[in-house]
Amino acid sequence: MSPSSPVRSTLAANLRRERSRRGLSLSELSRLSKIGKATLSQLESATGNPTIETVFSLSRALGVPISDLLDTGHREALTVVRAAEVDVLSGEGVDLRPLRRIEADGVIMEVYDQQVRADSRQPSLGHAGTEHTVVQSGTLSVEVDGHQVELGPGDYVSFDASLPHQYAANDGPVRSVLLLHYRSGGGPPEAPGTPH
Repeated sequence: MSPSSPVRSTLAANLRRERSRRGLSLSELSRLSKIGKATLSQLESATGNPTIETVFSLSRALGVPISDLLDTGHREALTVVRAAEVDVLSGEGVDLRPLRRIEADGVIMEVYDQQVRADSRQPSLGHAGTEHTVVQSGTLSVEVDGHQVELGPGDYVSFDASLPHQYAANDGPVRSVLLLHYRSGGGPPEAPGTPH
């Protein structure tokens, strides 16, 4: 990610806004997110290098969808996202490209191109929302709260993203589409058919 990366500047502005909205000091947010105060200061000044782990920790600590931290809020009648124009958010074993945030009927959907690197894993302590993954190529190992499943091309998995989970690619790289969805007010969305 270049020093003038749009992800850095967008994250910086959105992080300052969300922290201010909650009346949190850098020290308080550091304690809640388990991210060092110096790192938070760098992120807010757009000089830090955000990772998947950092953004997910901030999402969890602030109780906001990930796209609230990464989205520019700019909307067009026709949206085209070119692969070469989107910054990659990398983690221990995964590269994510945020493609789109969709908001309708009180639900927020985030769409990501997700690539799990060969012979790597991406653990998560959990974050807001419900996670959906559709494997495009490769074999993806998914573990959620101690339960493990193997997925191949065309396979789908969904789970409560607040649970500890991890993705692993043990047999070569994996390409998948990751969807995260949230209720606009911050709570988990209701499953289809759930009575009100």
